[in-house]
Amino acid sequence: MSDAAQPTAAEVRAAAEAVKAALDRHLEAVENRTGEDDPAVYDAFNVLAAAAEAYDERLYDRYDEVTPFEIPGADDSLPPYTGPEEPSALSVLIRRDYAVVEPQRLLSQAQRLADLDPDDDRGPENAPVVGTSVHAALGVLFGEYEPDEIASRHKEFGLEEGDSTLWVSASDDAPEPGEWLSTPFDQADPQRIVCRFDVSSVFDEDELAEELDDLDEVES
Repeated sequence: MSDAAQPTAAEVRAAAEAVKAALDRHLEAVENRTGEDDPAVYDAFNVLAAAAEAYDERLYDRYDEVTPFEIPGADDSLPPYTGPEEPSALSVLIRRDYAVVEPQRLLSQAQRLADLDPDDDRGPENAPVVGTSVHAALGVLFGEYEPDEIASRHKEFGLEEGDSTLWVSASDDAPEPGEWLSTPFDQADPQRIVCRFDVSSVFDEDELAEELDDLDEVES
């Protein structure tokens, strides 16, 4: 990103202040909730999610730093739970989508990793050429880094985050080793989900602006 497109330090600070205000609003709504489905808590949650995302983006764009925040999505769409009350095993299913928005950045990062591979005794001048194939570059990238590190550093690799979700699913018994490896997601049962966490582009800029405007009105 060019310097002209970067947020200013003041904009990053303002985004941080918006998170603080949204936290206060969310806590106040929780402390004064009138029932399990209090709309004030729901609204405060959405404002906090939008503010946290805006701060995270501005912090990264300005200082190349990230936050540990990941706001869980609403689980209103989940069917009634029918799994065991006392599960003896669980499965954690994770999906993260990315768009390859800067292929050249991805290719150069992958080639750098290939050149530095300590297990390759052919020397840098004869290292595998992966910097011309996005397919090969992705293999190198995901072979080198854990998925969580890629998630936190995705912009370095020319990737843009899409939606992501994490399901924690209960089981009666642990499966046999190797039982599901050929079809790891075929047995995912929404009715056995204990909890799930979603991160989605539904918190887009238009929604963000509207929710932050609402927050300003409450403060004034």
